[in-house]
Amino acid sequence: MRALVTGSSGFAGRHLVAHLESCGDDVSGLDRADGIDITDASALGRHLESVRPEVVYHLAGWADVGGSWDDPLATFEANALGTLHLLTAARTSGVRRVLVVGSADVYGKVGETDLPLTEAQPLAPVSPYAASKVTAEYLAIQAWNGHGLETVRTRSFNHIGPGQSNRFVAAAIAERVARAEHDLRDEVEVGNVTPRRDFTDVRDVARAYRALMVDGRAGEVYHVCSGRDLAIRELADILLGMAERPMTLSIDPALQRPVDIPVLRGDPSKLRSDTSWEPQISIEDTLAELLAEARTRTESGA
Repeated sequence: MRALVTGSSGFAGRHLVAHLESCGDDVSGLDRADGIDITDASALGRHLESVRPEVVYHLAGWADVGGSWDDPLATFEANALGTLHLLTAARTSGVRRVLVVGSADVYGKVGETDLPLTEAQPLAPVSPYAASKVTAEYLAIQAWNGHGLETVRTRSFNHIGPGQSNRFVAAAIAERVARAEHDLRDEVEVGNVTPRRDFTDVRDVARAYRALMVDGRAGEVYHVCSGRDLAIRELADILLGMAERPMTLSIDPALQRPVDIPVLRGDPSKLRSDTSWEPQISIEDTLAELLAEARTRTESGA
């Protein structure tokens, strides 16, 4: 397939490009780092006319949930307006199918009785980020219903892995463990450790995205998740267990978000049924790689 990946220089984008290339796809990227912003409709349209991809994986946008509270307008412009421009450019340039990557944050606060979440769960966004992703989803639905552009949507749960920014919880805790080792300290600062999240290795997520491009049903939405939830404290304890010296957690209120969704766990049955996808990389292996990367950066002074 001739594929275009928006957000190709981002965390998930880099892993997706590598996976697509390993599958023999002809891949090109589009990223703000290359001088093309998805909020610039004209530049985006010209780029797609030039590249003429068969399929587009739309990953570009604002990914910082906590940061969306500080700048909701920029969040909405990137995730909602950017998706509108992308879908319009895809339709006019002859793209066959678009995968619009969304987020499980659109569900908002859910209770234990709602778990595991299915794709039928009502949407109840809490953060500006989540609201912008709901809008992006409905734009994708309209593109399919109104224009016949094949769109497949994901509600991706938390994904972690090599190369992730320390703005995200697993990489942040791994970095603090590595720095505590380096500085011979026995405390690791964390924010709220009670939320439970459904974590999947980003390389397994990349495999799911391509599987959906091949076998996903147009107009449908799919959970990309492991089906298992883990408390932030449990994740932190796994990393502490890998530390070179005994350490304990220290709660820092400054690291907490204005609102934290208590628990998210998805049901990946629909994804598995339509594509035969299964996650392959364990949480322990993923966290070991994150910690090894953090140690390398710490030793180098990065």
